Amino acid sequence: MHNSSQLCSPAARGRKPCYTESVSPATHLRSPVSRSWSTVLPLLLSVLVSLAAAGCTGGYNLVRRDTAGLGSSAWLSPALASDRAALERWSSAVGPPVLARHARAAVSASDTLVVASWNTALGHGDVDALFADLRREYPASPIVLLLQEVYRGGPEVPAVLEPAAVVAKRLGGRGDRPAREVEAAAARLELDLYYVPSMRNGPPPASDEDRGNAILSTLPLQDLTAIELPFERQRRVAVAATIGFTSSNGMPWTLRVASAHLDNMVGPKRLWFAGGELARTRQARALKESLSDAAAAVLGGDFNTWFGFSDRAYGELARAFPDTRVTDRRPTFLGVLRLDHLFFRVPDGWQVDFRRLGDRYGSDHSPLVAAIRLPIHPAPGPE
Repeated sequence: MHNSSQLCSPAARGRKPCYTESVSPATHLRSPVSRSWSTVLPLLLSVLVSLAAAGCTGGYNLVRRDTAGLGSSAWLSPALASDRAALERWSSAVGPPVLARHARAAVSASDTLVVASWNTALGHGDVDALFADLRREYPASPIVLLLQEVYRGGPEVPAVLEPAAVVAKRLGGRGDRPAREVEAAAARLELDLYYVPSMRNGPPPASDEDRGNAILSTLPLQDLTAIELPFERQRRVAVAATIGFTSSNGMPWTLRVASAHLDNMVGPKRLWFAGGELARTRQARALKESLSDAAAAVLGGDFNTWFGFSDRAYGELARAFPDTRVTDRRPTFLGVLRLDHLFFRVPDGWQVDFRRLGDRYGSDHSPLVAAIRLPIHPAPGPE
């Protein structure tokens, strides 16, 4: 979740015109019979939300951009020029993406794949402890971690910023933070890492960090893609990769995996939480389109669904990932809200079970863990 304020120059505080629409005065809603404010205000709010929904959930198309110096095989960005201009002010303050190869080359065949999604709360969450528990429960299975709010610190993050650059307020802060930096964690756990920063985590010189989403995997990560979502309140970049593995009978499989973090709310001019739902919906539409070509895909993340399973953003993604079957509906944020989700689109015969873990491992979010079981086909016979 994390609602962090922005630190930027006045020139960097643009707003898209679709959020400035207004409606006729409330008197236009009145009938000849006088209505109380308790009747008029809900109607007025309904009209405002309907107008915003009509005008502000579109414009979600993404286009490919030049990946020179970005360290990924593909980079998708919004087609709208206004979105790109705002995103560039945020991206100028972060370091480059990271691809680190630590996974062991030889991986045993397995009929079960484990995928976990978790918001680590900028160093408060203990990734090592989560991975150790997963490895104890699934000693021979490949494990993929879809992580949000991880951070990278060091000289790769710019120390001098452009005048128009935008940074986010610094989050996190523990005595053992260096050990929980995402690159260090991946190396220590011998996991492949794909990390793309969304925003700078505090201004220099107080901070040399950026933060964003990452995929860590015991399997090699291939076909990397950064997905820069439509701009709403903060820059959000989802990450996607493909993993390949082999079942016990020698059948090869591939799976597209992605980690995302959507905006949680917008300002008062955009109707706070109501406008935030519309903003998330636009980002969710872009996200589902970017993953539409994958026959087998798992999407995990902190989607900031303040309205839980009724949130429009959740509905957009659930329809695009029709094999999502939720049996554990418990809250994932501080025991109150269901902000985190896993979505599945898998071939016939695959079985998916996922649950929320009871331990938050130091974060304010609970991890979601899925066990994906492959069909056991007869081994191919001799020609």
